[in-house]
Amino acid sequence: MQILGISAFYHDSAAALVRDGEVVAAAQEERFSRKKHDARFPRHAVEFCLAHAGSTLDEVDYVAFYDKPFLKFERLLETYLAFAPRGFSSFRVAIPVWLREKLFLKDLLRRELKRWAPRYPWEERLLFAEHHLSHAASAFYPSPFAKAAILTLDGVGEWTTTSLAQGEGNRIEILREIHFPHSLGLLYSAFTYYTGFKVNSGEYKVMGLAPYGEPRYAQAIFDDLIDLKPDGTFRLNLDFFDYCTGLTMTNRRFDERFGGPPRKPSEPVTQRHMNLAASVQAVTEEAMLRLTRSVARETGAENLCLAGGVALNCVANGKVLRDGRFKGLWVQPAAGDAGGALGAALSAYHGFAGQPREANGSHDRMRGSYLGPVFAQQDIERRLTAAGARFEVLPEDEVPRVCAREIADGKALGWFQGRMEFGPRALGGRSILGDARSPTMQRMLNLKVKYRESFRPFAPSVLRERVADWFELDGDSPYMLLVADVAKGRRRAMSDEEQALFGIDKLNVPRSEIPAVTHVDYSARIQTVHRETNPRYHALLSAFEALTGCPVIVNTSFNVRGEPIVCTPEDAFQCFMGTELETLAVGNCLLRKEAQDPALRRNYVGAFEPD
Repeated sequence: MQILGISAFYHDSAAALVRDGEVVAAAQEERFSRKKHDARFPRHAVEFCLAHAGSTLDEVDYVAFYDKPFLKFERLLETYLAFAPRGFSSFRVAIPVWLREKLFLKDLLRRELKRWAPRYPWEERLLFAEHHLSHAASAFYPSPFAKAAILTLDGVGEWTTTSLAQGEGNRIEILREIHFPHSLGLLYSAFTYYTGFKVNSGEYKVMGLAPYGEPRYAQAIFDDLIDLKPDGTFRLNLDFFDYCTGLTMTNRRFDERFGGPPRKPSEPVTQRHMNLAASVQAVTEEAMLRLTRSVARETGAENLCLAGGVALNCVANGKVLRDGRFKGLWVQPAAGDAGGALGAALSAYHGFAGQPREANGSHDRMRGSYLGPVFAQQDIERRLTAAGARFEVLPEDEVPRVCAREIADGKALGWFQGRMEFGPRALGGRSILGDARSPTMQRMLNLKVKYRESFRPFAPSVLRERVADWFELDGDSPYMLLVADVAKGRRRAMSDEEQALFGIDKLNVPRSEIPAVTHVDYSARIQTVHRETNPRYHALLSAFEALTGCPVIVNTSFNVRGEPIVCTPEDAFQCFMGTELETLAVGNCLLRKEAQDPALRRNYVGAFEPD
């Protein structure tokens, strides 16, 4: 049985194909269209999934969509009616779009899918899952657990913003929900907007900015914005927000409470903004800890699965793990709306079709999240030649050793290998790599390669078998969704003068043996690299350790600020020529910047809309 899952028309459109319960392929539309967070129907992603599976749409048993548009439309209408006439301005903007497109989504989907199979019986085969059920299914069904509690948290689906469920075998039962407008995700997004970043994109910047500040506004948030109960349930004070009725997240009363208007993206980030980020992060962590503790008490479950956009908050995830209420924690790597496509497909397979599910208790079924396109060596060479690239072809077993030497020599390396990752993180398929031991690598990559804010931290990739030697973590974190501290024995003692620094001034002080991946609070967003899921990346790390004694390297996504992660060899070459990357490995092809035609250089500064 084959099921195609689709998420679309809000943000991060994606497609996923499940065959007999196995995840065969999954990808976001943005990777093909080159439009960040592309919300359009995922035509290219659907085409890829079908092609990779060697199937046509006529051979697909069901197509499953990730939410129910009529319920979402009901929420829109009821919200505007509840706040009338205050919400007329945003009502006037939203309703024509809904009437023209989203309310008649079923017809729109039929028209799109007829491109591939005009005689397909859509009336019988087109399914719709509720938004948070799609999230829950994406969290539980691919997890290694036979039985688990499931917690999903995001901005809003149809009505639900937070859901608690139980999964066992092939069944998921929703136990409790928190509904719009009360939303932990929207609270975080309000501070994302207020601190000058883009909603549904810049939340991870707020998380990265938080360690530079102090949570001086946390009590104000608890006092005025959120009524957080001991069991983690909550209500927001809507007097401070504008997302129900207006075109912005916050309002004038919010501005007065927190000391001024929202920061404009062009304005500098100040210590106040860092303190605001630290404050909303602290509130989010406390809410998640209270929720997960009550979930543990209520369900008695030993394992917990997480999904929804808030589950991408890897700092909070790390605290949940260390809290010790669950033996096992598994987070869907595509936790946001893109993962809803996979959840819808798995929900249709196990829930609607009643197909059995097996869990082995140790390994998940995401294939390392390497579920996107892959390119054969001959095809890579043809594509690079057509793009004007100059390269040498290395023996396959030489690639890790040569690239490890490039990194050890202080060079920034573009690494394009195997299948593209599904989800927002680069995991060693489409990555930019550097030497974690370098005290200048973090700043150099931010300013000269990524063209982004200097405060943004980078993640370490570490051999799974060596993680406990370098970090305060002794477990798996293959998807870069857990934060833990650098091991005490690897840290550098700070002088009194260094301890007294504040904010961004902390950035340039080396804090450990691996300063390029050590955040200002000694934390790191860890990716454990496993031989079973990515043998070539594991071999690269092993070769680097043999050269340097260090099994840790910098891993960041292969793109510049505002650009989707590269998908094709041509994308990789263009990014290579538009940045100060020095070396590029695409399959067995090695490219050095000094060997390239200078006429092919691109100006990437300002080429993409800021994220």
